[in-house]
Amino acid sequence: MAKKSALNMDLSALQGKLRSQFSGLDPNDPSLWPALPRNLLFVAVCAGVVAALWFSWLKGVDEELVAETAKEQQLRETYKQKLVQAVNLDALRKQLEQVQQYVTQLEKQLPSKAEMDALLSDINQAGLGRSLQFELFRPGQVAVREYYAELPITIRVTGSYHDIGLFAGDIANLSRIVTLNNLTLTPIANREGYLAMDGVAKTFRYLDPEEVAAQQKAKGAAK
Repeated sequence: MAKKSALNMDLSALQGKLRSQFSGLDPNDPSLWPALPRNLLFVAVCAGVVAALWFSWLKGVDEELVAETAKEQQLRETYKQKLVQAVNLDALRKQLEQVQQYVTQLEKQLPSKAEMDALLSDINQAGLGRSLQFELFRPGQVAVREYYAELPITIRVTGSYHDIGLFAGDIANLSRIVTLNNLTLTPIANREGYLAMDGVAKTFRYLDPEEVAAQQKAKGAAK
């Protein structure tokens, strides 16, 4: 019984001693604190720093994981697209060949600069062959586009409605591309059954190598 009482007294004394080390602490100068609270503070600060660094590292790793996940998804989509292209490669090549053939056919319908005079003569002959009278046949300014040149021709022809219609069909059937634009038909006074057709015939030609080089040079200067 005496031993138990002495033990209780020792524990009480120890508790009191420990409590005394935490009383009257100066928060502005922890270096003056007793050993126990000073060491506990040191451990708490170390634990806080470690926890902050840990969470900071986890945040960086999480952001990196999100970025890599997005990158993986993008790579998957790219892979799927390339896989589809690889599967359809033969079909795409055939389509490319068809497009190239179509472009070649169109280019054959475009005269060169040297052939433009012959084409203008064909347009004139198409009208004369249908007994039409040209009252105006005036080539305009050549407009150079990226891959071709365009020549507008202002025309005015007179004749019967039937002959004018046949003339328009003949223009459409020329071996070279010619379009009729902004057409207007007006009756001619004192000439029953005769009409005047005003419009713009546009012809197209491909560019000479010198013109292509000039176009590319101008494009490069613009950039």
